[in-house]
Amino acid sequence: MGEAIAFYTLSGLILTFAVLVISARNTVYVLLGAQFLAVIQVLVYAGGIVVLYLFVVMLVKLKQPETHSDPRRRSRLGLSLSVAVLVEFGVIAWYSSVTPSVVDGSRPTEAALAVHNVQKVGWALYTDYLIPFEVASILLLVAMVGAIVLARREA
Repeated sequence: MGEAIAFYTLSGLILTFAVLVISARNTVYVLLGAQFLAVIQVLVYAGGIVVLYLFVVMLVKLKQPETHSDPRRRSRLGLSLSVAVLVEFGVIAWYSSVTPSVVDGSRPTEAALAVHNVQKVGWALYTDYLIPFEVASILLLVAMVGAIVLARREA
């Protein structure tokens, strides 16, 4: 009986505080003019919770069916797509080294005219830091696939 009361009390408090955090009008990052950090904080924490649930589901040992090789597996297609992505990275790197930089100081760019912090961060992320951004996304994808392989490996 005491456990049920504690559970429902804590559940109600957690839900109440969660609603208060989301509906607060004066958050710290928004008041400081850093809208990008405010949005990213919500996305990172929500993504972290989703990843936590994903790993719990993957690592829980359920009754697994017999493993067999999938005859529909497309190894050549996967290899060709990964080669295409690497070629695209090479073309982007070559093009960015050949073309002159837009930011030469002679005229203001769209990023310099942007008023909002989010526009500046977005402009810089998808122009100057495109290659590191894509490399980071591929590394995260490889880590996720590795975690799935390790979780599904039979002990």
